Amino acid sequence: MSDYESPYVLAVDIGSSSVKAGLFDSHARSITGVEATIPHSQTIASDGTSEEGANQIQRAVEDAIDAVLVNAGDRSKAIIGVGFDCMASTVVGVDAAGDAITPVYTYADTRSAADVDRLKDELNVPLVYDRTGVMQHTSYLPGRIRWLRRTQPDIADRIDRYVDVSTYIFSKWFGRRDVKASYCVSSWSGLLNRHELVWDHGLLGRLGIGEENLPELGAWSEPERGLAPDMARRWPVLADLPFFLAVGDGAAVNVGTGCVDESKVALTIGTTGAMRVLSDVAAPDVPTGLWAYRLGRERTLLGGSFSEGGNVVQWALENLNLPPIEHLNAELQKLPPAQHGINVLPFIAGERATGWSTSATGVIEGIRVSTKPVDILQAMLESVTYRFAMVAELLLPGVKSGYQMIASGGAIQNSPWWLQTMADVLSVPVGVSAEDQDTSRGTAILALNALGIWNSLDTYPAHIAETYEPHKANTDVYTAARERQGELYSRLLE
Repeated sequence: MSDYESPYVLAVDIGSSSVKAGLFDSHARSITGVEATIPHSQTIASDGTSEEGANQIQRAVEDAIDAVLVNAGDRSKAIIGVGFDCMASTVVGVDAAGDAITPVYTYADTRSAADVDRLKDELNVPLVYDRTGVMQHTSYLPGRIRWLRRTQPDIADRIDRYVDVSTYIFSKWFGRRDVKASYCVSSWSGLLNRHELVWDHGLLGRLGIGEENLPELGAWSEPERGLAPDMARRWPVLADLPFFLAVGDGAAVNVGTGCVDESKVALTIGTTGAMRVLSDVAAPDVPTGLWAYRLGRERTLLGGSFSEGGNVVQWALENLNLPPIEHLNAELQKLPPAQHGINVLPFIAGERATGWSTSATGVIEGIRVSTKPVDILQAMLESVTYRFAMVAELLLPGVKSGYQMIASGGAIQNSPWWLQTMADVLSVPVGVSAEDQDTSRGTAILALNALGIWNSLDTYPAHIAETYEPHKANTDVYTAARERQGELYSRLLE
């Protein structure tokens, strides 16, 4: 394509299953043939383990950047900045030399459940919820730090600082221990005081750590510069460029799909799911069950996230005798809505919004002799949409009327049946993002904005491919099914 407009930015998306990197032009268009994807994976176990070696993730990021620079050829000389987004709610313990002495623990690691429950008994939960914007949960650092101190005291005693994986990687690349962590990524830790933009002193005291045990804080738009000599030799075209602090991948998706104010709501289903609004209110009230993460000094991402999404489809494909995935949409479209008699709690990776249970697991109730595998899949996917509806009821009364719902993420974008079901359950039109690589595009836009190429986050607006209108008759059926799910939740988890 000949109409790409320089200068370019390099955007790096550190996801939970792969690292994606690519070049974007001054209109935030991905340059075809340059992008690279490097897979990586966590160690997962039935005891709640979800972890990965920090250096393994670092190598995947470096390999992705290597590939992009090779593929870009002479275009690499027109790169003027590097943007990052990162899977949120990660933590790695480092020693006094800055080396990792623990794995990277992800949001999905639930081994700290007992420690979280004890913390809830000790804390004024509503007060801490308001200060940090998050409920106490296994996704966040407070319980994780307590768990480490309880189960691995020798290692915990050697931990000099707790950092997210993007800050760890930056410290290695720049050869410094004083690299900053963005307010955005730090919001996902559960330790940031969102009102004062400092580490929450009350929580730190409870955990027996101080600010010196956490990274310095800054806005995502405040870059690090000056790669260490070995990295400067590896990436000479990047050696003196600004590397912008990583933002949470959820924030990047909102920006990439054009959901940059309260008129647009991002609905994302990849491996997991989320519904989010980007507000220009710095510290809005947080409805109980949702969270508030800072993007920077002026904006907040308000919404709810789920540990389930495309992973439900993957579980079903691996464990049920289903038709090939390319036939599933047609099979699902043959079925009437919610007539299978099955009731599901889809918490195969635990629950986040809205109940934030530390003990929730997946439940399938109502299987009969006549039940077919595709019925179970249908019930599981419908159950995920019911969780989105719960978040919508909490989130959307507080935003402007006439909002536009925009869906993105491979799991739902590849399923017209699921998109229609989501519109029916939510009883609102659902548009489908037409943008390629929504997350990376958002990261590129943030970099372009920080560099002054874009004067706002929607200088070149995102596009919608198509819109699914709700079917009123189906909405009524799903409302009754949602009530049945609520009864099952109350019976088992409340």
